[in-house]
Amino acid sequence: MSGLPETLSEALAGRFGERFSLAQAVREQHGHGESHHTTAIPDGVVFAETTEDVAETVRLCAGHKVPVIAFGAGTSLEGHLIALNGGISIDLSRMNSILRISSADLDCTVQAGVTREQLNNDLRDLGLFFPIDPGANASIGGMASTRASGTNAVRYGTMRENVLALTVVLPDGKIIHTGSRARKSSAGYDLTRLFVGSEGTLGIITEVTVRLYGIPETISAALCSFEDVSQAVDTAIAIVQLGIPVARMELMDRGLIAAVNRYSGLDLKLEDTLAFEFHGSPASVEEQVAMVRDIVRDNDGKDFEWASSPEERNRLWKARHNAFYAVVSQRTDAKGWSSDVCVPVSELGSCILYTRELLKECKVPAAILGHVGDGNYHVVFAVDPSNGQEMAEVAAINKQMVKRAISVGGTCTGEHGVGTGKIAYMREEHGDAVDFMALLKHAIDPSGIMNPGKILP
Repeated sequence: MSGLPETLSEALAGRFGERFSLAQAVREQHGHGESHHTTAIPDGVVFAETTEDVAETVRLCAGHKVPVIAFGAGTSLEGHLIALNGGISIDLSRMNSILRISSADLDCTVQAGVTREQLNNDLRDLGLFFPIDPGANASIGGMASTRASGTNAVRYGTMRENVLALTVVLPDGKIIHTGSRARKSSAGYDLTRLFVGSEGTLGIITEVTVRLYGIPETISAALCSFEDVSQAVDTAIAIVQLGIPVARMELMDRGLIAAVNRYSGLDLKLEDTLAFEFHGSPASVEEQVAMVRDIVRDNDGKDFEWASSPEERNRLWKARHNAFYAVVSQRTDAKGWSSDVCVPVSELGSCILYTRELLKECKVPAAILGHVGDGNYHVVFAVDPSNGQEMAEVAAINKQMVKRAISVGGTCTGEHGVGTGKIAYMREEHGDAVDFMALLKHAIDPSGIMNPGKILP
């Protein structure tokens, strides 16, 4: 039964017709992401197709002080989408138009519902690509909202570095434009950076202008395995410290390799493994490979196994991207719980070894993986949400990982965002700065209708 005021339901139905739904199944679909967080469904769903659709929905909800939650591809991992106080979920998936591409300026503007795979498919014939790759086929708007990154971040950065401008609907329904297509500006407050990573708590992003890059002349990928995870981590740290511009450098521990082999039908060696990708001219890629190979040998790594053809590379990276699902698939009806700490690269080795010790007594299937080139690593657990003891055990391990990361100058979340899952650590990480965040939130959203219960304690 919907808890919406009758006048609001009538107004939304009158404005959007069949694009406004009170159906139980539709509401349930919009009350969760892909992880273990408990579903909390909205009271209704609006399928927006334009920025004005979003603005009108927000204006109507603001008039009744009804919460509003933006929904993109539904791939978030930290409870961003759950409707803790009910309200309206605004589904942006139909806002999937690529509005403009400039090959000369290496940028484009897209509606928020465009997915990264859709964008790259359209860019390929122009010799361009968008490098931010969180694994899931997430929406560009959702990626901006969570300040996402992924496997290419070691070379190309995160959404923070790659978003140039935004169109945002504010909590009163007003539409603003932040930033510009200029590559630098000293004009006023950097509102673009304020909204990137705000998780829909300050406004709803409806259009995004992002940087593009030319598809490299040469792309090469390789795997190398190690008898011990510390050797793999030492290799990664040395590569970063020497400034070798690898495009991807991913750690997969042997537990993950076993899960990926089963899930994706591969036959990778059951050892702690680094996966690399190299971008550039033939000469620069050859130089990068030679330098990395020397470092691997210095750390007693095995020789490279190459994925030379595009098909082999795609199979390798698809397997890596499916790591979350590979771990979860080890148990029937399991849900995924993924930690997301990020630490200074110099602290990475000790933190991963600390994590491995924590996992020794863990009875829940788990694996370590990470974007080790920028200090970001995850443990993926396959949990049974109905087993309270098991959930408490995983929560305790996650808590110890986060506390260790913060203690060495790191963060509780490198790329997944805060949502509801990391709220408990915001004060420990940011101290009194959390109060300033709350002041900003209240100034922009005094009624507290924008994705309430997320980010701030």
